[in-house]
Amino acid sequence: MKHFISKAHLYLGLISAPIVFFICLTGTIIVFCDEIIEWSAGDARYVEHIKPNKLPVKQLLSTLHDQFPERRTPNYLVSYQDPKRSIRFNSYDPQKGLRMVYVDPYTGKILKDDSTIHFFYITAHLHNSFLLGKPGEWVVKISVLLFVISLFTGLVIWWPKMRNKNSRKAAFTIKLNAPFRRLNYDLHKVLGFYGFGISLLLAATGLIIAFQPLSNLTLNAFGGDSSQILPKNETTTNKKAIPMNSVIEKAFKCYPEKHEVQVYTYNLNKSAYYILNVAKQIGIKSARSNQLLIFNKSTGKEIQISKELLQNERIKNTYWTLHMGNWMGLTGKIITFIGGLISTILPISGIYIWWQSYRRRKQNRITLN
Repeated sequence: MKHFISKAHLYLGLISAPIVFFICLTGTIIVFCDEIIEWSAGDARYVEHIKPNKLPVKQLLSTLHDQFPERRTPNYLVSYQDPKRSIRFNSYDPQKGLRMVYVDPYTGKILKDDSTIHFFYITAHLHNSFLLGKPGEWVVKISVLLFVISLFTGLVIWWPKMRNKNSRKAAFTIKLNAPFRRLNYDLHKVLGFYGFGISLLLAATGLIIAFQPLSNLTLNAFGGDSSQILPKNETTTNKKAIPMNSVIEKAFKCYPEKHEVQVYTYNLNKSAYYILNVAKQIGIKSARSNQLLIFNKSTGKEIQISKELLQNERIKNTYWTLHMGNWMGLTGKIITFIGGLISTILPISGIYIWWQSYRRRKQNRITLN
């Protein structure tokens, strides 16, 4: 059985290694995307002067349209409880790609049109599909499944017999002063053990995100209901919509411990609702300590959300948070980054071990002949 497991580990690893290496490398690059995007904004994150009132969001959107007429309506905006902070809009340019536009909410002045997010947008699509659409997505899914099997088979192969102190030490430590061949072997074996948990977590959450049936199964298993969805963007009547600023203020009053509000602005004119995500920190694909809120656009009254739909949003945010590394703030990001590096090293170190073994066997055959 152990011989069979060793062969399965070898061949599944060889088949998936180059793809898994690329998936893990691009995933590791994305880990600190939120921090890098925040840092790249620089002074544009803050306004020069705080005024008594902010301009209506509708006016800010109009300013963006006038400034960038070739762009689509921003997909969402993020507003901050801190009055010193600017508002950021997620905007898409047909020529330049995804942008993050920072606007002074008091004057409507555009502070910065930042392209940093587009780099991570491309990296994320390389990560999940190699930019090849559905065929690329299936290549990634199958490779990650093989990687998960390789993790478990590797753990079985590695598991030490614990006969004595030396065998235990060899199993759990890397001999840094050893020749490169031995060092590489230790890296593959020992790092594989220490990184098993985080690597499995990243792979499992990635598969949940990638496979819709698995995502639905997860929702239903943890108290959600996969059939429950957000209200459709019903066409509004001729009733005048209340200002979006008022529901943003209401969200912060309801949750004073939160720092940011994300409001979906795509097709805003046709929507009957304001859909908000209030959280301590809004990331590209996840949020820390978030709460979903829906307001009637005409009356400003909060719409009661079913507990199943709320649970759906919590579960989705949980597996995205685990996959992106936001689960413990900066500590979680560091652990996820290290786990990504280990996962990136494993396929390369494994190929090197196989290559050395193959060369040795080939030399032995030549010597015998």
